[in-house]
Formats: sequence, C-alpha cells, structure tokens
Amino acid sequence: MNSSVSIRDLTLNFGAVSVLKDLNLEINDGEFLVLLGSSGCGKSTLLNCIAGLLDASEGQIFIKGKNVTWEEPKDRGIGMVFQSYALYPQMSVEKNLSFGLQVAKVPQQEIDKRVARAAEILQIQPLLKRKPAELSGGQRQRVAIGRALVRDVDVFLFDEPLSNLDAKLRSELRVEIKRLHQSLNNTMIYVTHDQIEALTLADRIAIMKSGIIQQLADPTTIYNKPRNLFVAGFIGSPSMNFLRGEIAKQGDQTFFTANGVNFSLAHYDTPEVLQAGRKVVLGVRPEHVKVNENLGAEVHDATVDIEEPMGADNLLWLKHAGHTMSVRINGARRFSPGTALKLGFDMSLASIFDAETELRL
Repeated sequence: MNSSVSIRDLTLNFGAVSVLKDLNLEINDGEFLVLLGSSGCGKSTLLNCIAGLLDASEGQIFIKGKNVTWEEPKDRGIGMVFQSYALYPQMSVEKNLSFGLQVAKVPQQEIDKRVARAAEILQIQPLLKRKPAELSGGQRQRVAIGRALVRDVDVFLFDEPLSNLDAKLRSELRVEIKRLHQSLNNTMIYVTHDQIEALTLADRIAIMKSGIIQQLADPTTIYNKPRNLFVAGFIGSPSMNFLRGEIAKQGDQTFFTANGVNFSLAHYDTPEVLQAGRKVVLGVRPEHVKVNENLGAEVHDATVDIEEPMGADNLLWLKHAGHTMSVRINGARRFSPGTALKLGFDMSLASIFDAETELRL
C-alpha cells in the first residue's frame, strides 16, 4: 500500500526537554490512524509537526512523497480540525466555510460547489446563514470539519475534536466522522486521549508515551495482544487485571503461580519462553473471568468487595488471592458486597509479561 504520510527519525526538543524521540511512522493512503495517549505523551506535538505548526529539531516529514519538513502549513495539502472550533464569530457558517478559499483566490463557482458538497456531507445545509453563536457545540464542530473539508486535501488532521462536547454528542459525532472517512477515503490522522474514540474509529492505533510509540497495530491486536504492560493497562475500561508471580512446572504441566494460587498455562502459544522460576505478570481482561457458571477445570475463590451496576453490564470488584480485581458480567446478574463467588479464568485470552522488561512474552 502507498504511504500517504511518512515520518522519518523525527525528533523535537523544547530546550533541554526531548518531546519526540527518533520517531518513525508510515501512514497508509486512505488510512484512519489514531494517535492515542495521556496528556503530555507527545501526540498533539506530533500532529502539529505534521501540520507545520511546529518545526522539527531533526528528521523529515513526507506527504504524498513530497518532503514538506520546512513547508508552510498552507502548502502541505492538509486540512486541520482543532479542539477549539476556531470559527470566525462575525461570519455566517457559509462565510466560515468559504473564507479560506476566497483568500486562496479559488474561483467563486468552485467555492460554491465545494461549500455545497461539504454542507451536504455534514448535513449542515439549514445552518449556512447562521453565525457560530447561534449553533450548538456539535453544530460548530461540524462547521469546523466542513472548513477542512472544502480545502479538498489529501490528509485531514484532527486534534481532539470531540473533547469539548458532552458524552451523547461525542458518540453521535464519532459515527459521523467514521461515515465521513468511509465516504471520502482520505487519509485521516486523529489525536485523542479517549480510548473509546480510538478503538471505534481507527484502522490502526499508535499508542504513545513520553514521545515514543509503544505499539502500532489495529484495535483488535492492541486490545487482545498488548505489546507491553503500559499498553495493556492503558487500553480497556476498567483496565486489565494484573497479578504478579512466577512460572512453575509440575511434570509436563506449566503454571503461573501467585500467593499460592495456580493458573494453568496449557493454552499459551509460546511455551518455550515460560521457564520455571521466571518472574512474570499475568494479565486478564475483566470480561474474560467467569463467575459461578461455566467455570472449566480450574476454580478459584473470591469475595465481592464493590458492585457497580452499569446497565447492560455489571462491574464487580473482587478480593482474590490477595489481589483486588475487576470482573465484567451481564447486568442482569447482581451480587451484594461480601458474597462468596467461584471464578473461572479464560487463560487462552490471558497475556503474560516479563516482570523486569514489562514486554509481552
């Protein structure tokens, strides 16, 4: 597949502080890539380097094969949507959409055509004569997306565009952005700290920490086979349960053991790395723990500490083998604090990490 955006050995320093470190990233043509991480991880900084709003200290940036490392933002073939809508308050929606094209001296007929197309795609035709103050937050963000859309560019950059909206609007606009990508098939690079946005929108997710990409993969791989402990703990709500222990052998059987409790590792797909005595961390997602039914051969005892009903789901916080762990079950099943339970673990879906390097085994 052709590369739409290519980032090579990119480093950005603010004084003595290194914000991006020898970063390499190939973004495919027509791909929806999400840069995901907590505040300060470098995701918005990377987006601003691609946009030309920040100058790289070292490295190169290519868009559609053209070296744009020192090009002005307007010459990079990008459209950018910001967290703050950045609309002109004195102008109508129609003027906000067309203003940049008029400055670029695009013929009026072409401007009218592009504005009409963007308004149709984003379903904002009835709003064209209104001013930003007369619009809701969701409508303003649609206009901001439309302003990028009319530029008719190859690459769209989104910098946390939904973070100022309430939960219901975020959910609605997520669907619209996904639909927009499916209809346009342009390359989109999207920055967020919201893992739900990342998992639902992305073709691939780049999870960042301290200016370094920790894992770059499709959402299913990121969720089910996290590369290290950081990724495993960052993705998932509530996050993966972690138990610290070691590998034990008994005959031809291999176990994870912690606080006197054993877990069979018969399903593990790389048994050669499971040497007896190796210190490891076992990771199990809350939904991969069974409670009181279909438990399998291994049964574990636990006690309910806290119950969190969430409608379709019910979250239980349990005391188990000296650990506190979370379990996700059907919302119709209720257990009061102090209830004794039997647990079964789907070890075929578990993850094992080296305790020292924190890398997946």
